[in-house]
Amino acid sequence: MTTTERPVRGATANQPWGSDPIAELLRALNIEFIALTPGASFRGLHDSLVNHLGNVSPELLLCLHEEHAVALAHGYARVTTKPLAVALHSNVGLMHATMAIFNAWCDRVPILMLGAVGPVDAMQRRPWVDWIHTASDLGALIRGYTKWDDQPGSVAAALESIVRAYQIATTLPKGPTYVCLDAALQETRLDNVPPPPPLARFAAADPPEPSAAALTAATTALATAKRPLVMIGRVSNSVDDWDRRVALVERIGARVLTDLKNGACFPTQHKAHPFAPGLFVGADAGGAMIREADVILALDWIDLGGTFRQACGGEWPTATVINCSLDQYVHNGWSMDYQALPAVDIPMLAAPDTLVTHLLRTIGTHRPPTHWPEIPAAAPTDAVTDTPGERISIDDLARTTMQALDGLSPAFIRLPLGWPGAFCRFAHPLDYIGFDGGGGIGSGPGMAVGAAIALRGTGRLPVAILGDGDYLMGLTAIWTAVHYRVAVLIIVGNNASFFNDELHQERVARLRSRPVENRSIGLRMVDPPLDLARLAEGQGAIGLGPVERPDQLAAVLADAIAKVRDGATVVVDVRIVPEYARGISSALLRQIPGETPTTPSR
Repeated sequence: MTTTERPVRGATANQPWGSDPIAELLRALNIEFIALTPGASFRGLHDSLVNHLGNVSPELLLCLHEEHAVALAHGYARVTTKPLAVALHSNVGLMHATMAIFNAWCDRVPILMLGAVGPVDAMQRRPWVDWIHTASDLGALIRGYTKWDDQPGSVAAALESIVRAYQIATTLPKGPTYVCLDAALQETRLDNVPPPPPLARFAAADPPEPSAAALTAATTALATAKRPLVMIGRVSNSVDDWDRRVALVERIGARVLTDLKNGACFPTQHKAHPFAPGLFVGADAGGAMIREADVILALDWIDLGGTFRQACGGEWPTATVINCSLDQYVHNGWSMDYQALPAVDIPMLAAPDTLVTHLLRTIGTHRPPTHWPEIPAAAPTDAVTDTPGERISIDDLARTTMQALDGLSPAFIRLPLGWPGAFCRFAHPLDYIGFDGGGGIGSGPGMAVGAAIALRGTGRLPVAILGDGDYLMGLTAIWTAVHYRVAVLIIVGNNASFFNDELHQERVARLRSRPVENRSIGLRMVDPPLDLARLAEGQGAIGLGPVERPDQLAAVLADAIAKVRDGATVVVDVRIVPEYARGISSALLRQIPGETPTTPSR
C-alpha cells in the first residue's frame, strides 16, 4: 500500500518526547496501520507517528467515525489474524467506538486499541474541554467486552503495557485490548529514553494441547462412530488447517455443519457438507443431523447449547458430544455472549485445529464405514430459476452476483442476514470472511474497507453484500476507502426497510390477534426513498443504480466489477423485495417451546 500522505521531513532530529518511543514500539510490533479519528488527547502520539516515524509502519488511516476505525481493524484482523492499531480520543471517542469494540469482542478478533485521557494531573488541564474529556477509569467503559485494559503512569510503563496488550490480544481466544495513555505523559520531554522491550521474549504462548485422557476418549468415540457429525465454528483460516479438517472428516466418514457467523472453514460443495450454511441451524435439514448423530465433534461452535436446543426441540442431543474450545477463558459476568451452557461428554480446553491434528494421528485409516444415509444431490443453484418478475428478489441478487463473479476469485467480506446459503460456494478460507460478531448494525462498510486493505496482493476481489440499514449507519467509512485508493465492491441489498423487525412485529401482531398489515409502520425507509448510489458518490466512490429490474442487474454488476478490478471503490444500489430467502424467516424466528426467539436486533 503506497503511503497517501508523505510528511515534510525536518532538517535534524530533536529532543525525544514521551510519545516517540511508543510510536517506535508500534513499528517494532509490525503494526502496519493505525486507524483513527483525530483527537487532541493523543496529539502527542499523532505527532510522533507523522514527524518522528514519517507516517510509515504504521501509517495513519483517517476515519470519519471511531466506530468505523474499530470496524476497519476488525475486518483487517479477520483476513490477517493480526491486530491493527486504533487510536481513540478520550472518553467521547471511546464511547463512539463501543459498538464496534463489542463486535470484535464477540467475534474473538485481536485489536490493539490506544486510548488517551487527561492530563491526569489536574493542574495541567486546559479549562473546560480537558475536564469534560477526562475520566478516572476510562477502561471501565469497555471492561466487560475487552480482554484487558490499563492506564500506565510512565513512558516505560506504557511500553510494557502495550507489549502486554499485544500479547494478550493475540493469545487464543483472541480479542481487543485497550491501553489508555495520559496526554501529559505523551508530551513530556525525555532526558533518558527507556530501552525498547526485547519483543522476542514476549511472544504469545502456544495454545494448550488436549489432555491425553480427553484425546483418547475422543479418538475412541470417533473411531467407532456410526454417524459422526463435525460442527465447525471458530477455527484457523490457514489453508493447511483447512486441509487437515477435510482429511479428518473424510477419514471418519463424518458429515459437517458450518454457519455464516464464522468465515469459510470447510468446502461447502463437499459431499460431507450436504446442507447450505446459514446464521442458524433449525429443527429441519441440518438440525436433523444433530438429532441423528451418535458422536458430535464441536470445534468452537458459536452457541453450541442454543443450537442443540433449537435443533432438538428444547432437548439435548442423544449423541456423545466432544466440545473443543478455549472460549471459556474469556467468559465474564457482564456479557452473555457465552450463550447457553451446552451438555458435553468430552470437554477440551484446547485450540480446535490442534485437536484436529492430533486426531489425524490417532485415528487409524481403516475404520468401519459410517451409516449415514445417502442424501440426493441438490440441484445446482444456477439451474434453479424462478419465473422472472418485475422486482428483484434476494435469490435473484444472489444468483446473478455469483454468476457475475464466477472465475474472479471473490472474497466475500459480508453477507446480509437473509442471504440464501445455497449460493455459498466456499472452497478456500478467504472465500468468506465472516459476520460481525455482535449482531449490531453499521459495521459492514468499515469491515469491508479493513478487509479489502488486508486482501491487497492476494489476487482476491473484495466483495461486501450489505443490507441498507448496515450501509447507511456505516456510510462514511467509504470515504476512507476512496482516500486510500482501496478497491472494493459493495453491493447493497436495498429493501428500504429494517426488515428483520417487520418479521418480529408481524409475529407479535399474530400472537395478539392484531392487524399484521401494520408491521411496516416505523420501519420502512421511504417517502422519500434514499439514493444509496448518490450517497456513495458523496464520499468520492463510484455509485451505480438504483437497479430495480432483474434484467438490468447482470450488466450493472459486470460494469461494477470491471471498475473495481481497475482499482475503484464501487457501491451498487440494488432495490430488492423486502423478504428473506426461502425458509430463512422461519429459521430466524423459530421459537423453542417456552422461550422467546433470539435474533439479531435489526
